[in-house]
Amino acid sequence: MAAAVTSSTAGRSAPSSADVRKMPIAKALNESLRFAMENDPKVLIMGEDVGKLGGVFRITDGLQKDFGEQRVIDTPLAESGIVGTAIGLALRGYRPVVEIQFDGFVFPAYDQIVTQLAKMHARALGKIKLPVVIRIPYAGGIGAVEHHSESPEALFAHVAGLKCVSPSNAADAYWMMRQAIESDDPVVFFEPKRRYWDKGEVDVTAIPAPLHAAHVAREGGDLTLAAYGPMVKTCLEAAAAAQEEGRSLEVVDMRSMSPIDFDTLQKSVEKTGRLVVVHEAPVFLGTGSEVAARITERCFYHLEAPVLRVGGFHAPYPPARLEDEYLPGLDRVLDAVDRALAY
Repeated sequence: MAAAVTSSTAGRSAPSSADVRKMPIAKALNESLRFAMENDPKVLIMGEDVGKLGGVFRITDGLQKDFGEQRVIDTPLAESGIVGTAIGLALRGYRPVVEIQFDGFVFPAYDQIVTQLAKMHARALGKIKLPVVIRIPYAGGIGAVEHHSESPEALFAHVAGLKCVSPSNAADAYWMMRQAIESDDPVVFFEPKRRYWDKGEVDVTAIPAPLHAAHVAREGGDLTLAAYGPMVKTCLEAAAAAQEEGRSLEVVDMRSMSPIDFDTLQKSVEKTGRLVVVHEAPVFLGTGSEVAARITERCFYHLEAPVLRVGGFHAPYPPARLEDEYLPGLDRVLDAVDRALAY
């Protein structure tokens, strides 16, 4: 069960010598990987087409040219072998960053991740650490074919021994990747692929919030919207639309799915009295289920309405022409807001 972490809703404080650059999420991830490789020769990047091609989304563009084929490694199409090799490298003192090319490709490596990577620290009674980062471009919205638009985060968040995070903006993408690589625990890093080209300001000299701390992205008083990854932008748009009708919605960017910062969520819900949890993954047994249950336990006497969940349907991800009907959008979020406020 995920433990609560110390919350931080103040965002990031910047020193006077701030170095602020505007860049898309994809570039922020690239810059973060570059920083890690420059500052630690034990950081390696592995995956299908991550080298010469720079990855299908160009997240690793230019890194093999600058750091060589011994540190940015084009692997065979064998996810289980990629993760198994990364585990072996971590045992030898390296810090591998593994790319799973698309979300639906991770399942051949599922056994290695949950049986070996997640368990080794406990199996060795704390004597062995596996600082492995598994990057997964996830979720939909790009019009892709089968196995390219899935949201499997709950499968990994359920496994003790794994940390699971997802940034929603360029600044978080940069800092959370740096923190994930520096972590001595394995981190599954879910990258919202349809947001790769959303631009934002990144202060590379800032003092970042803790990796697993949630962040209040927008203040409000009538209801809390909680989301992570690609759905944070949708919730911010919903809050802006609701404001035109005189409703004040608070948006909490969870940032981490394991552990979950329940303290920040609780503080927000105690203020607003209502909570709607939003994610792209199916609602059934999704991350929102744990949030709804835990907040109901913590905030029972503050809640003015049941905690509601918005997400994908309990069905295989549909063909590209139907994904707009499958994905939670503005209307479905606002419908849940209306239902919660009607109590």
